[in-house]
Amino acid sequence: RALNLGKLKQAYVDLNHLQPRILLSTEEGVVASVCVKTGNLMWRQVLEQKPRGDIKLLQVSGFFDENRETAAAPIGSNLGFDTLTVQGHAPALVRGWNSNLGAIEWEWSTMPLNSEQAQNALWFYSRSVLYHVVPVWRSHLEVTAYFASSGHSTGSSSKVIASWINPETCLLSGTYYVCLDFPGNQLISLDLLSKSGQVIRTPLQRLPQGKLEALPGLSGVVLSNGNLISVNKDIPVCGSLQSASYAIGSFNYRKILVYADLKTNILKINAVYLDNCSPVVELAQSVPLPDHFGTPSLSSFDCVQKKIGDGKGCLFLFSTTAESIIAVQNGRVRWSREESLANIVDSQFVDLPLADSEGTLENEINGKAGDIASAFLRRIITQAAQIRSLFLHVIGLGPPPSATQRAGLVRDSFGLHKMLVLLTQTGKIFGIDNISGKHHWQLYLPNVRGFDNKEQMRLIVQRSAKHFPLQPLCTILGKDSDTDNGVLFRFNPITGQASEGGLILLDYKVKQFSLLKETERDFVKGILLLDASNRVHVYPQHASPLADGMYLYTAGMKTAELSGYFVKYAGGKLSSKHIWNARLGGHNSEQQIVGVAGKNPIEHVHSQGRVLVDRSVLYKYINPNLVAFVTQAPDATHKSLLNLYLVDVVSGSVIFTMTHRKVRAPLHIVHSENWLAYSYFNEKVRRTEITTIELYEGKVQANSSVFSSLQAPPMPLVERQSYIIPSLVEVLRETITERGITNKHVLIGTASGSIVEMPWHLLDPRRPIASTTQGREEGAVPYIPELPLPTDSYINYNQTIARLRNIFTAPSGLESTCLVVATGLDLFVTRVAPSKTFDLLKEDFDYILISIVLVALTSGSLIVKHLASRKLLKQAWK
Repeated sequence: RALNLGKLKQAYVDLNHLQPRILLSTEEGVVASVCVKTGNLMWRQVLEQKPRGDIKLLQVSGFFDENRETAAAPIGSNLGFDTLTVQGHAPALVRGWNSNLGAIEWEWSTMPLNSEQAQNALWFYSRSVLYHVVPVWRSHLEVTAYFASSGHSTGSSSKVIASWINPETCLLSGTYYVCLDFPGNQLISLDLLSKSGQVIRTPLQRLPQGKLEALPGLSGVVLSNGNLISVNKDIPVCGSLQSASYAIGSFNYRKILVYADLKTNILKINAVYLDNCSPVVELAQSVPLPDHFGTPSLSSFDCVQKKIGDGKGCLFLFSTTAESIIAVQNGRVRWSREESLANIVDSQFVDLPLADSEGTLENEINGKAGDIASAFLRRIITQAAQIRSLFLHVIGLGPPPSATQRAGLVRDSFGLHKMLVLLTQTGKIFGIDNISGKHHWQLYLPNVRGFDNKEQMRLIVQRSAKHFPLQPLCTILGKDSDTDNGVLFRFNPITGQASEGGLILLDYKVKQFSLLKETERDFVKGILLLDASNRVHVYPQHASPLADGMYLYTAGMKTAELSGYFVKYAGGKLSSKHIWNARLGGHNSEQQIVGVAGKNPIEHVHSQGRVLVDRSVLYKYINPNLVAFVTQAPDATHKSLLNLYLVDVVSGSVIFTMTHRKVRAPLHIVHSENWLAYSYFNEKVRRTEITTIELYEGKVQANSSVFSSLQAPPMPLVERQSYIIPSLVEVLRETITERGITNKHVLIGTASGSIVEMPWHLLDPRRPIASTTQGREEGAVPYIPELPLPTDSYINYNQTIARLRNIFTAPSGLESTCLVVATGLDLFVTRVAPSKTFDLLKEDFDYILISIVLVALTSGSLIVKHLASRKLLKQAWK
C-alpha cells in the first residue's frame, strides 16, 4: 500500500522547530506532516468529503511576523493553537490541531444564514482572530470576526458596500480584498481591518494575461504577469523582479523574497532582501529538473536561523503541474512525492519480457519451417549458441545484461510479476513493479486531458509482451486541452519510451473508440476511432481492413440517446452508416444516464450452462454485445426513479428493462458473463441495496457455436433478486482469470476503505426462499436479505484505502489467481484466488516427507527387482 496526499494546496516548512517538519493541506481534504529529510509521512488526517472537507485555510502559529504572538499554547492549556484549519462552508468547521501528533485538540463550527453565498466565503487570520468574508457579487462584502480558539463572536460584524466585486477577477490577499478593474486598467482594493473602509485604487502598467495571485506572507501584495504589485502602502515590493512564483521567509534574521523559474529543464532559485532588494547570493542555485515533474511553483521555504548562514540549511518546497511535491536543498532534489497517484483514472497489468534463453526457445517454437530436418538443424544451432553463451558468461566475456534484466523486469514462471502501468488525471503515466512497488519510469503529457461527459483518458494495450522479439505497445487516448481534438500517445510500457510515432495530434474530436483484432503483420490491435462528424479512422492504418463489419455505439449522458453505427471498408476507405437510434430519456426527456457497463473484452466464459437437479442444463444467455444502461430522473410521486436497460448495441434491441422507485445514486454496476450486479441507495428505508440479475436462454441453446445479434435470438429468461449490504458501496468489480475456469467473485469497495471479496453464490438471484432438496443439490444457499461481511473476506486486511474510487482486475499466468489494484487517495496492490490456489502447492507442503517417500519407494522397487531376478535365476537352475 502506498499512502498519498493529493495536490498540494498550502504548505509551511518549519526547520527551526524542535522537530523539523513540513505541514501541508491538499485539494483532497488532507492535513499532514511530512518528514523534512525523506518526505515520508509523519502523520496524516483525511477529512470529510467535499464540500464539507474542502480546506479553506491552514494557519500555523509562529509563521510571519504578524502572527508571532499566536505561538502554541502551554501544555495542558486549551487556549491558543498550534495548527488551525477551516473547512467547508455550511457549516464551516474550525479545528485546532496538535502538529506533533496530528490529533484534534478542539473544534467549533458556524452556520451561515445563506448557504449559497457562503460557497464563495473566504477566511483570514490576524492577531488571534478569524475573519469570515462572504462576498455578495456586485453588491457588498459581509465580514464577521471570531475568536480563533473559542469560536465566540468578537461582536465585530460589518457590511462593506462594494458593487465592483465579481467572481472572475477578485481575490483575498492577507487582510486586503483586491479586484481587477479591466476598463480602468487598475486594481481596486479594500483593507477589511481598516475602520475607514476607504477604497484603494492602484494603476497597472499593463493588464494581466491570467488571473491575479496572492502572495502568502505579504498582506496586500498580488502577482500579475510575473510582477509583484502592492496595494498596501506600508509594504514596499521589488517591482523590477519578474518570475513565475514567489515565497516569503527569513534568512540570517532578515526577511527575504525567494523566486524561482524553470528554463530549459534547469530550475533557477534566487532571493532578494525585502528591505533593500539586494540579492542574497548565498541562496542562488540551479537544479536540473526532469521533464516528468512538469512546471514547478514555489510553495514555501525555510532556513535554519543563524547569525551568519551559508544557505546550505535552507529547504525549498515546490508543487508542480504534474501534482508532484519536490524538496530542493543544496542545489539538488532531496526528495519528491508523486501525488498525482491520488487521482488514477486507468490501469493495466502488462506482461514482462522473456529472458534471453526463453526468447531463443520462443523463436524456435515459432519457426516457420515445418520439415523435421530443418527443425532438427535449428535445435542444434540453438543449443550450440546456448553452450557458447554459457561458456562466455562463466569466463566473464559474455554480453552484458539488458537494462530490463538489470532492473529485474523478467517474466516469472507463473505470470505473477508484471509491470503495472498507471494513468493519472493530470496526464502523468507511471510504470510500477507490482511486487516491489518500485517506480521504474515516469512520463508526463502536459496538454492531454480527459473527455467531456466526465469520460477520462484511456490506457490501451495494443500489443502485449507475448510476441517475442517485438516490444509491447501501449497507447494513451485523450484530448488536447487547447484544441479539444483527439491525442494518441504510443509508448513502450516496459521502458517508458515513446515508440511507433510517439505523440500523435489528431485533427478531429474523438466521439467513440473500439479495439480491433490483432494484425498478422506486427500483432498490433488497431484502434478504431469515430469522430464528431461520424467519420471513422484506424491507427495504425494498415489495420483498416480489420474494421470491416464492426459495430459502434454512442450514448449521450444528458440526453439519454443511443445511436448505433456500422463500419464498412471498401475501395481502401472506411465509412460509417447510422443504423439505429434509441431514446431512453422518456417522453419529457428528463432521464439522464448515470451508469454504463459493458463486458470485459478479455473475458473468457468456461461454463456454458448450469446443471439442474434433473440433470438437464440451463444454458446461459451469453451475449457479448449486451451493454447495461442505467438512467435516473426525478419523479413527483416517488422522488427519484432508477431505470435499468439491457441493450444489444449491435441491433439496438432492448433485451430487458426494470424500474426502481424511491432510489437514487450513488450507483455502481458490474457486468460479466450472463449476470449483472448493481448497488444503489434506497431512500424509502435509507439503506444501500444490491440487485443481481441472471439471464438464461433456457434448456435449449439457439446456437452452440457462434452468437449473433442479427439472427434475433429468443428473449432470455431473467432471474432477479435484491440484497441488503450493511455498508456504503464505493465500487464494484468482478474477478477475472486467464480461462474463466475459476469461480467468479465480486469485489465490493466500501466507504470505510475496505475491499470485501463476495462469492457469487451469495449474490445468486436463484437462491431459494426456503431450504429445499432441489436447492441443496444445485448448491444454492437459502435466501437471506442481509449480506454478511465477515472480516476474513477483507482482502486488504487492516490496510485501509482512503477515498476508494476504483478497482482494476487482471488475469495472471495462473488460472486460480487474479491480480487486483485498488485506487483512491491511496494505492493498494494484491492478488486473490477465488477458488483457492488449486494449481499451486500449498505453502506448508512437506517437501522433506515426500522426498523421503519417493526415495524409499525407488529404493524398494530396485531391491524388489533384484530379488525377483535372483528368484527367477534359481528357478531356472532347478
